[in-house]
Amino acid sequence: MFWNSSLIQRVGRLSLPRSVLLKRLTNEMQRCAGYIGSDIRFDPDEVTFPIEITVRMTNVPAYAKVNGELVLVKDHRYKVIIDKEYPFEKPRAKWETPIFHPNIMPPEDGGYVCIRPLDEWSFGSTLLSFIKAVEYLVGNPNALNPFGTDMCMESSRFYLENEAKINASVSFGRH
Repeated sequence: MFWNSSLIQRVGRLSLPRSVLLKRLTNEMQRCAGYIGSDIRFDPDEVTFPIEITVRMTNVPAYAKVNGELVLVKDHRYKVIIDKEYPFEKPRAKWETPIFHPNIMPPEDGGYVCIRPLDEWSFGSTLLSFIKAVEYLVGNPNALNPFGTDMCMESSRFYLENEAKINASVSFGRH
């Protein structure tokens, strides 16, 4: 049977049988561990939902506002939250470290992460694709679609006013 979002909306919330879901999550956690380069402890016999995975990113540049000053930070932490309706429903992300970003609320504002890049989420999507999308979002803010908090709106204005500019010229016959 082909699963699509309109079918899910008609039927209601769907979920995989627990044993199938846990097998899938075990496989996906192994792939994530390989990408992240660290061990992820996941024991299917101990699982209760929601599952929270703490993800730490290092050497990923972004801004944070500390004491009113913008500072470059390279270390970030967020939680990925998986409900029992996974993979029919995409995970959620909750930011835990300071950040100045139009699409990621700082922890004091709720830590919500805009996962719009994953609007095409489907049964075939994976936890690794989710983590990679959040990683991409950190370095590539969408200033035209900020959350409505004061900090996100301020961040949006900052990124729009300071967007990267590229200039090029062409010359012929010179070395």
